[in-house]
Amino acid sequence: MIRRRLVVRGLVQGVGYRWSLSREARRLGVHGWVRNRSDGAVEAVLEGADEAVDALVAWCRSGPGGAGVSGVEVTTEEPEGLTGFTIEP
Repeated sequence: MIRRRLVVRGLVQGVGYRWSLSREARRLGVHGWVRNRSDGAVEAVLEGADEAVDALVAWCRSGPGGAGVSGVEVTTEEPEGLTGFTIEP
């Protein structure tokens, strides 16, 4: 199991990014959460099997249609054993 924290920058708010990320996370069996930040970025914590989390991180680099991702900062953290996937405000 691996845990990654992402900060996704660019045109990522108001384009369905959080909803699309949540749907993709559930499809891949990745747990965690996603939220908008006040600086216009989207932040997410992803936990799960290495391959699934890596696939979701790769997806985040382009996001859904309509998004314009300019960069993704990825840090590795200690897994907490999260279950489910939530969209935070």
